[in-house]
Amino acid sequence: MHLRDALLASLAKLPGTREFHLHVLVSAPRKHSNLYPFSFPRPKTYLQDILVLLSEQSVPDAPRLFVSAIEAFVYHIPSTSSAVVYVSKVDSTGQATTPSPTPTLVRAFVGYYANPATRPLSVDHLWVHLFARAQSQYLFPNSAEFPGKRPLTDMKLCAWWKHQLSNVAEELNTQAGDTVRTRLYYLLPGLGELEASCSLDHIYTSSSVSWVYGHPYSQTDIPLPGISGRNSGGAPHLGQIIPWFDDDPKARFLDEIAYTTEAEGVRSPERKRPRMDRAAPRSSEEDREDLSDKKDTHGQKEEQTTRALRKVSVSEFWERMSFRQECIAGAVTGFFVMAVSSISSPSLSRSEPSPLAPQPGQVSPQLVKRVLTSLMTGHEFPSVERATWSTKILEESIKGLCGGLKTSPVANISTNSESSGRRTPEPVLGSVSPQTPPPRLTAGKRPIVNASPNPFPEPIASLETYNSYIYGSLSVSNPQLPRKTSAEGGGDGMSKVTVLTARKKKRAKP
Repeated sequence: MHLRDALLASLAKLPGTREFHLHVLVSAPRKHSNLYPFSFPRPKTYLQDILVLLSEQSVPDAPRLFVSAIEAFVYHIPSTSSAVVYVSKVDSTGQATTPSPTPTLVRAFVGYYANPATRPLSVDHLWVHLFARAQSQYLFPNSAEFPGKRPLTDMKLCAWWKHQLSNVAEELNTQAGDTVRTRLYYLLPGLGELEASCSLDHIYTSSSVSWVYGHPYSQTDIPLPGISGRNSGGAPHLGQIIPWFDDDPKARFLDEIAYTTEAEGVRSPERKRPRMDRAAPRSSEEDREDLSDKKDTHGQKEEQTTRALRKVSVSEFWERMSFRQECIAGAVTGFFVMAVSSISSPSLSRSEPSPLAPQPGQVSPQLVKRVLTSLMTGHEFPSVERATWSTKILEESIKGLCGGLKTSPVANISTNSESSGRRTPEPVLGSVSPQTPPPRLTAGKRPIVNASPNPFPEPIASLETYNSYIYGSLSVSNPQLPRKTSAEGGGDGMSKVTVLTARKKKRAKP
């Protein structure tokens, strides 16, 4: 089952009568070297971009409106038979029919990768990472101005994520049973375990799955993705166990530790050597000296970075995270990790395709990036009228790009109602010639190239790909949710309030 079909199957159970229109963009895997940038040698990693856009029609004649979106990244590390799913952003416009499909969509997305039966990657261990930070809008510009959107507060957002992952773990335990081992971790920097647990359980009732308050980097039940046989000598440092994600407080703190020393402060870049006269001939001995200097400089940088990261333990790292600006800016933030490991005996003979081989339905990373950029910069969702226009234009653009459309219009975001006629410029693909990175030297003075070209061409999307893997629709006609009675808090949705009046003390008669 493909991701699009799994998400549509989960939406079929929602109450009410409406029609969903789903677009799922999954890029082909490409080489990536920044998941563990301070691990030497770096594990070979392959990255995929994922963008999920869901629109809704309340009645067949009503216009389509974007209601939910998910941006995520999938990292595949074959050397450790692991994969990391980083849920970057989840957002809604507030224009969906009650109940909102966003929770169902998120649970189905995480469960698709967590369940070994539906997971598209042949790995034994899967890690789901996310950072909860309350904001009024993430992926739908100006959607916070829509009166029907009610963004969650900081504590409610953390409780919401814990509740969603708990439901995924419960469903996974029911489906997979004893074939998987699941571990759940969460940490709210600045709050103790008792305070965090009571605050979140007060919003959502506790589930049957157990959570560990803390980080997962000291446990030994499930192997960490960045620790393999090549770099497992000695105690691992922070750069080998904590993944580096874009726009993540952990990544910024890792950079600060790796490039800062206690005595000298922030290290400056190495001074470049003076440019030599190009006309002056160079001897082979001078060339060997330059290569030796480059090797020594590179080795010194690795040694300095490793030494700086080893000075900070994992417990100290998270203790100091509580004092970072992202975690003490007046709002509670949360780090959530879900780990799933298959405990069944692996197959001895297993023929697998290359990790870089594009699979059916995948598109180029440039197409995903272009659609996301158009969504974030060329559209807005402050009202039903503008959301209708933005939904129509963006959905037509996705279909047009799959059909070979060279340019696609964007929504007019000016304040007046007149169309400005602006269009998103078409990025010129292939205009920059590929460049080979400089070689690295080992002790034997044999160059090692950090990255090699992809032997597989990027997939070219077509209308067949669009109809079979990217776009799908679903009509839902289920009974509505029962309305709350007065005994449950009032039929109008308002809870009953008992007002206590102070009894006046009678004065004694003279």
